[in-house]
Amino acid sequence: MPEWARCDAGGGRLTIETGNLWIDQAYADQHNDVRPGQYVLIAISDTGSGIAPEQLERVFEPFFTTKPFGKGTGLGLSMVYGFVKQSQGHIKIYSERGEGTTVKMYLPRAGVHEAPKAAMPAPPQDLRGTETILLVEDNELVSRFACDQLQDLGYTVITARSGAEALECVRQTASIDLLFTDVIMPGGINGRQLAEAAKRLLPTLRVLYTSGYTENAIIHHGRLDPGVHLLGKPYAPVDLARKVRAVLSEHPS
Repeated sequence: MPEWARCDAGGGRLTIETGNLWIDQAYADQHNDVRPGQYVLIAISDTGSGIAPEQLERVFEPFFTTKPFGKGTGLGLSMVYGFVKQSQGHIKIYSERGEGTTVKMYLPRAGVHEAPKAAMPAPPQDLRGTETILLVEDNELVSRFACDQLQDLGYTVITARSGAEALECVRQTASIDLLFTDVIMPGGINGRQLAEAAKRLLPTLRVLYTSGYTENAIIHHGRLDPGVHLLGKPYAPVDLARKVRAVLSEHPS
């Protein structure tokens, strides 16, 4: 996606990206406020201090603010939310303390007629597999969705909710073929650190990262090195199937 970025006086980095994407029925089924179709994505990422979980749940509430009295009204994000909803769009925020924030706004593309609802096509047979995948995801809904999709493709799936739990799985299971992990996780071990530690135990382990942060934010803000495998959230079942099969088919480094 194209990007525009600048550094402020404090040395932070702000990245603005735009792109076209398709929201599928699987994602819409998990989010009642959005319909399948073509959207324009506007993503804004920063390298700030991040948002605490208890505050993240309230960021769109009118007059909610963490700023001192007289420094903010708490109306900025609520107005953005209202604008997006009035435009029949969708908005998501991904944030972790100490890791910055990404806000994604999905606005319906103008001049595109809504496609009739159709059943999600099954991934082609050549995207199926029998390998063992360690899925590391702290969001229960996302973990359940990914696990179901991978199991339907024939894979054996081991799930973990944190980096520490995942490392214990690696120590106890010598036959893991792929580590599929979120980049930003609570608990002191992020996806990159987890992958480095896991590959010391299993040198032939393949790694696929996923994140709600944009690829530019992940790479340019130094969370991952260029050239790694990354699947952005939200992802469609067929995109998950293709990416997993592609990484597993590579010769291990």
